[in-house]
Parts: sequence; structure tokens; C-alpha cells
Amino acid sequence: MSQLAVRLTGISKRFGAVQANRGVDLEVAAGTVHGLVGENGAGKSTLMAILYGYYHADEGTIEIDGQPARMANSHEAIALGIGMVHQHFMLVDTLSALDNIMLGAEGSFFLRPSEAAAHAKLERLMAETGLNVRLDTLVGDLPVGEMQRLELLKALYRGAKILILDEPTAVLTPQETLQLFETLRRLRQLGTTVILITHKLKEVMALCDAVTVMRQGQVVHKTPIGETSPELLAEAMVGRKVNLDRQGSAVAANDEIRLTAEKLSLRDAAGVARLREVSLSLRAGEIVGVAGVSGNGQSELLEVLSGMLAPQSGRLQLGAKSFTAEAWLEPGLARELKLAHVPEDRHACGMVMSFPAWETAVLGYQRQARYRKGWSMDQAHMREQAAAMQERFDVRPRDVNLGSSKFSGGNQQKLILAREIGQQPQVLLVGQPTRGVDIGAIEFIHGQLRALRDAGCAVLLVSSELDEILALADRVVVMNAGRITGELAIDACDEKTLGLLMAAEHAA
Repeated sequence: MSQLAVRLTGISKRFGAVQANRGVDLEVAAGTVHGLVGENGAGKSTLMAILYGYYHADEGTIEIDGQPARMANSHEAIALGIGMVHQHFMLVDTLSALDNIMLGAEGSFFLRPSEAAAHAKLERLMAETGLNVRLDTLVGDLPVGEMQRLELLKALYRGAKILILDEPTAVLTPQETLQLFETLRRLRQLGTTVILITHKLKEVMALCDAVTVMRQGQVVHKTPIGETSPELLAEAMVGRKVNLDRQGSAVAANDEIRLTAEKLSLRDAAGVARLREVSLSLRAGEIVGVAGVSGNGQSELLEVLSGMLAPQSGRLQLGAKSFTAEAWLEPGLARELKLAHVPEDRHACGMVMSFPAWETAVLGYQRQARYRKGWSMDQAHMREQAAAMQERFDVRPRDVNLGSSKFSGGNQQKLILAREIGQQPQVLLVGQPTRGVDIGAIEFIHGQLRALRDAGCAVLLVSSELDEILALADRVVVMNAGRITGELAIDACDEKTLGLLMAAEHAA
């Protein structure tokens, strides 16, 4: 057996009434990539937070490279060669990449010689690992993929030999994901051990040497990667068979046009064209998927159609109402016209993180008559409705008073979907519905979107996951550089055809 870089034995951790980890055993061989998978709330992140010194286990032992270890804090974990890259980057936008790497590891009171030494060390690391980062550029000016390389470089600069990566591809484009995988393979060749927390089973199969599955705080399955499959892993994660394959509509789309956009053009504050004469229509009873590499106008399209942004030119027809660039749709009116919106960034646009769940469950609809009692809000009824949403959409825990920030990403997403779908919309705009969501929640969310379509709603789905587009859409439009480069019936779609259109290698 290979030497173990990490051995966790009998790890248990409780937070009040919640038992996050229950006697967990985990062994990770040195110089390998080890997948750690499970549903939201399975205990993966808590386990890794214990390994990184954020939390202390109530019970159990830790060994690093065969030696007993007890990290009082993350500084001690870093000193033992453990680094962690979080799903939400721990970077200061107003500092340069070099300053971010040195922050807390300056090495000397005199910064100038420290900067020179750090720059030289980082140049060597970048040449060795391929983690190329513009060290003198402000972090706020870096693309997401380069920010992630910066986080990896920061950990390696501090001497990390064991890297914990939490959902590293959740915010990456497909191209950036491939680049990350190449980097991780190179690090593995150099002897670095990687623990990969992810929901994406294709990534586990493509990259990992072994995988451990957790469910309800316990390890339920562990195996070399060559002895498993995505189907077996999904079943182990959820405790039953999971079906994410395409399922046809129960009813045929009809000819009723619910939304028509004509020649939408949008430039951002810097004058960069984000939408270039985009035209599309949505019919009742269909899901239209928008495919494309992130950053090619899909986000702006959702924001314009929902009324969050007004274009410089173009026209919109929503039901019986028409809008022009001079007098554009507003979000409040969109709700009155039965247009619901699940935004791409649930934290920035979908909820107020400090609000309790019951407020998130009515946010944007709080002025409706059913939520009012005279001149004031009927908070008792709002709580009742929030409890019903949590029950219907299996939001865990069932606590309407719990802060929105305390729910896992998947349960936050289900709460927002419950709010928007609960309005029985005529049109639903949904962006990245399953980003950072576990496989059981993905199956549930897909089912809800199909049911809404089958009830006659027109759904516009923006997703960076081609598998999701192919599983849900009845029709697909592809965007590149702010333009629609193709429109296809789902029967004419496959990954190769869509990939060509995403790269704008030919126009339909």
C-alpha cells in the first residue's frame, strides 16, 4: 500500500443538535487525487475544516504522513503542509496578486526585499506547475480562472503538500476546468496530494485515483476509481437510484408565444458590447436552453429579460405588454405580468443572506395582498407559506426562522425555486439552477422544471453544463460573444455540435 498522506480515524463533530460527522474514517494515499463526494450536508466540508484546523473534532485522531497531528488552528495546519482552496475565494480585490500571496506570510518587517524574494520563488513555482498568474495585477481585474490559479499558488507558496479543493470548478468555464485538471495532474506528478470535494461525478471519474462517499455524516462507500461508475457513486450518495437522463415532455409545446425579444443590444458601463441584436421567443409548454461558455452574454440576457438591466436598443413583448429601450420592463412589473426569475447568483441577487428563511421565501412578493393584513405585513401567514415551501421542496432543515446564510447551497437554491415556482408563473427565467448543488437536489430541481413546463409555463434555462441543457431543453439556442450563433431542436443537438456553435466555428 502507498504511504498515507492523511489518515482520519473515528472523527465525530456535533454542532448543537446537528451531528455533522459520525465516526468518519478516511485514508488518502500520498501523491494521489482523492475524491470526497456526498449530498449537501453530508459532512464533507466539516470533515475537511477539521483537517485544516478550522474546527476541532469532538472525537477521533488525525495522522499526517504517518505522524499524529492535532491542529489548534489553520496556521498549524499550514505549517504541516496542508492548504485549502475554498469555493468562494479568500482574496482581497484591491491588492495585487503578489500582495495577496504575501499577506500574512511577509517573512520580514522590510517588505521590499521580501517582495523580491517572493517574486523569485513564485516565478520558479509557476514554471514548475504551470500556474501562471499576473503577479502585479490587481485581483479585482483578474478573470475567475486566474483567481483560482492564484489561490493554488498561494497555498503552494506556503509549502502545501496536501491540497484541499472545495468545489473548484463551480465557477469555471469548461476551458478553465480542463486547464485546472491539467494543473492538478501535474501537481500529482510532482508528489502533491489533492483532496477534491465535488458534486460532479464526471470530474471524479476523469481525475481521481480513489473516491470516498459520505451520507448523513458517515462514510458509506470508498473505492479505487477503476472499480466504480457515476451511477454507483450517485446511488451511494443519495441512497437510491438517481435518474438525470433526458425525459420527454408530457405535453407538446403549443403555439402560444409568451415572450418575444427582438434585436436586443446592450453595452456595459465600459462600452463593451454584451448583447448584439439578440432575438428569441418562448412558447408555452417548452424549455429553451441557452448554451455557451460563461461570459458570452447569457447573464446579461437574463438580466435584460427580467428587467434588471435596460438595453440600449431592442423590443420586448411579454404577454399583452410591449416594451422598448426607452421605457423598459421593471422587475416589479415583471412579477405582476407573471414572469418569475431565478438569478444566476443566488447570494447577490436571489436572497439577503442575513434574512431568515421566511423572509427569503417571500422576497419580492411581500406586497401581494395575501401577505398583508391592513397596512402591515402578515408575518404569521408568511411563515406558514415558507413552512409549506420548505416541505414541498424538501428544504433542510425545516426551520423558517433559520438565517438564509445557514442553509447549504443546494437548500438555498431550492428555497429560491420554491418562491419563484410557487407564483405559478407564465414565464420562468432560470440561471445556473444547479450550480454547486448535489446530485439528489439536481434530480429534484430538474423534476420541478419539467413539471412547470408540463403545466404550460415557458422556461428559459441558462446553464454552463451541457449535460443539463441536453437533459432538460426542448430547443437550444447557443450564444457566443453576445450573439446567437445557432438555434436547434433538441433532437439535432449533441455535445460536438453545440461545442462548435459555442466556439462560433460555424453559424447556423
